[in-house]
Amino acid sequence: MENFALLWADSGLAQISFGQIVMMLVGLGLLLLAIQKNFEPLLLVPIGFGTLLVNIPGAGFDLAPVYAVSGEMISPGGLLYYIYHAGIETGIFPLLIFMGVGAMTDFGPLLANPKTLLLGAAAQFGIFSTVLGAVALTHFGILDFSIQDAASIGIIGGADGPTAIFVASKLSPDILGAVAVAAYSYMALVPIIQPPIMRALTTPKERAIKMEQLRPVLKRERILFPLILLILVAFLLPSAAPLLGMFCFGNLMKECGVVDRLSDTAQNALINIVTIFLGLGVGSKMSADAFLNVETLGILGLGAIAFCIGTASGVLLAKLMNKFSKTPINPLIGSAGVSAVPMAARVSNKVGLEANPQNFLLMHAMGPNVAGVIGSAIAAGVMLSMVGG
Repeated sequence: MENFALLWADSGLAQISFGQIVMMLVGLGLLLLAIQKNFEPLLLVPIGFGTLLVNIPGAGFDLAPVYAVSGEMISPGGLLYYIYHAGIETGIFPLLIFMGVGAMTDFGPLLANPKTLLLGAAAQFGIFSTVLGAVALTHFGILDFSIQDAASIGIIGGADGPTAIFVASKLSPDILGAVAVAAYSYMALVPIIQPPIMRALTTPKERAIKMEQLRPVLKRERILFPLILLILVAFLLPSAAPLLGMFCFGNLMKECGVVDRLSDTAQNALINIVTIFLGLGVGSKMSADAFLNVETLGILGLGAIAFCIGTASGVLLAKLMNKFSKTPINPLIGSAGVSAVPMAARVSNKVGLEANPQNFLLMHAMGPNVAGVIGSAIAAGVMLSMVGG
């Protein structure tokens, strides 16, 4: 009987708490969304599974057994501890994913219609307005966010998962799980969240606007653009150089045409491997004690507001540009200024086709879409520079 009692005391059933049960249900919910609804499955499957692992009591996956003596961690945790600290805390995983995304990105639509860069910039307004909102909630005692927390929450509005993870890991690692889940959840919900906003801010006539065919982009332009972009950003905002640097490096490998094997690896094998560990590492931050609190609900709510403001800002700027542009711009492509590539561009195209079956906006929307990736990386650099210490 004594051995049985010891065995029972060592079991997960004897140690589990109500919060851990709730978080395991959250993990199962993320898996359900990924598998049944196909919402960002490449990230939500490992994040959901990592959430299950980190909330199994006594399994040795959690980050809890960390003890500090003279500033040194003498007893690190289990598997997820090493994944998180080796890849996410250092920023390596998000940067490697940015390199892969760069290798899959086509800057052609942006180069063919440079003014769409403004639409990508406008969509970042959601980031900075939400930072102010988080600070205001703290000022009035409704929630308790530091300025670093506010910056990490605001980045959700860019709908760029790797950027959100990178910023949160540097500024507010304690809220990383909530920030990552919010960022990827809203990216997955782009087809549901954006269309009502787009329709509310545009008329049927505006949604039916046909845009001129884009000009061909020379190979020389494609090669020079990532180099010029990196140099300009590195000199003006060095803190954004890591993200944009890896993004531009990946794109240069794709466009130069002499390292196809490296480009293929970055686009496929490498990004897939890193995505697995990134998801598990993010899941490791979704323990019950870190996730189940009022601040988490505030993060999810503010993230949704940031995303909606970013979508609306891009559409409204496109409407304003139409008053001064000789060639008409369909305001729907402004919503693609958020960084959810290429889903946001596909949504712009879908809503445009509903208004005019001959209206193909996909390539036009890719301009602000990739501009949004650049914009969110620059916004992240601004946050790191201003509040990163």
